[in-house]
Amino acid sequence: MTKLRIGVPKGSLQEATFALFKKAGWDFRVSTRSYQPVVDDDELEPVLLRAQEIPRYVAMGVLDVGLTGHDNVIESEADVYEVSELIYSKATSRPYRWVLAVPNNSPISGPKDLQGKRIATELVNVTKRYLEKHGVTAHVEFSWGATEVKVPDLVDAIVEGTETGSTLAAHGLKIVDTLLESTTRLVANKESWQDDWKQRKIENIALLLQGALDAETLVGLKMNVSKENLDAVIKLLSSLRKPTISPLEEDGWVALETIIPEKTVRHIVPELRRNGAQGLVEYPLNKVIY
Repeated sequence: MTKLRIGVPKGSLQEATFALFKKAGWDFRVSTRSYQPVVDDDELEPVLLRAQEIPRYVAMGVLDVGLTGHDNVIESEADVYEVSELIYSKATSRPYRWVLAVPNNSPISGPKDLQGKRIATELVNVTKRYLEKHGVTAHVEFSWGATEVKVPDLVDAIVEGTETGSTLAAHGLKIVDTLLESTTRLVANKESWQDDWKQRKIENIALLLQGALDAETLVGLKMNVSKENLDAVIKLLSSLRKPTISPLEEDGWVALETIIPEKTVRHIVPELRRNGAQGLVEYPLNKVIY
């Protein structure tokens, strides 16, 4: 049987990735004592790796496809084919930002102030290119973690990843500049992408993962409406297309079903009820395929 070898990020993104695959239709599992996950799809061979390593192994052909951050692709300069952007993370749907941060009382207010300074980061190559872009010479050192605690005693500034900035603020740091914004990407080996079977399988995965993401902010809503109130109810709805309307056995009544943003439900449901809608049912969605 032909198999697709897929790299799945371990660590902070692992739980969110497994949950996304679950909604898309795949059940990934891994025991606490193993780095080898299993999945309920005989055509997939999953490998659990640090997200930073996945672009390199995909580029080498060790993996056919993998999920990793755009920042990891840029940092490693891996020659891979980007299949799709999947905007999700461990905490929010915001892009993950790599920022230049310094202590609140630091005189550094921009890249030019970094001349001759020491900078700690996990994103060494991106930081060096940033400095070159601004014509600045500074010492950039790789940080093995806990980067926030290294300023000001060990280094003058850090380049660190953040979603909300709250951790930086808690350590008394301020953001001076943003070097890179990153989201999760599905990337493929270029030779694997030329294989018809593998390309079709990768496209299927990308389609269903995106459908699961698109469904996260939407819900289904159905209700019964008398024909005399139908126009008023339809005017209140903002569906993906037009609501589905089906006749009911009782004369003069129809069943109406639509998809709307979840955040609008609390505002629109009371108005729908006031305009004659009855038997309103809200239900979650697993996937929405456009």
